[in-house]
Amino acid sequence: MPYDQQYSHAPEAATAAVQLNHTVIHATDRHRSAEFLAAVLELEVGAPFGPFLPVDLGNGVTLDYYEKRDEPIQSQHYAFLVPDARFDAMIARLEAAGVTYYADPGHTEPGRTNSLFGGRGAYFDDPDGHNMEIMTWPYVRP
Repeated sequence: MPYDQQYSHAPEAATAAVQLNHTVIHATDRHRSAEFLAAVLELEVGAPFGPFLPVDLGNGVTLDYYEKRDEPIQSQHYAFLVPDARFDAMIARLEAAGVTYYADPGHTEPGRTNSLFGGRGAYFDDPDGHNMEIMTWPYVRP
């Protein structure tokens, strides 16, 4: 049976079977960017894998940093669900590194966190201007 017909009657089964495995994050210096995020999140940078420098997350997803110097880096948004017990330490590491964090994705409320959906959250830029987010509670969707 063709793939599209296998799941045509059970969209929830198809959705449950799909998981993000890895994503590539473009950086002007893959080591600097990977080390920055790993330090904030208290993670490890893995051994290089071809042109990629991986940072493994706790849910089996890998962020593969890829060096791209021939054109400007297009800013992307990456959101990380983090344990509430570790949130304050992450904010402290941002402050110690001199990185401004914000309560909002538009970066108009510096030095503040948010309390969206009953959790806590903050946004900050990585070395290439990617808009990173840490949050302790997932967003509630309609």
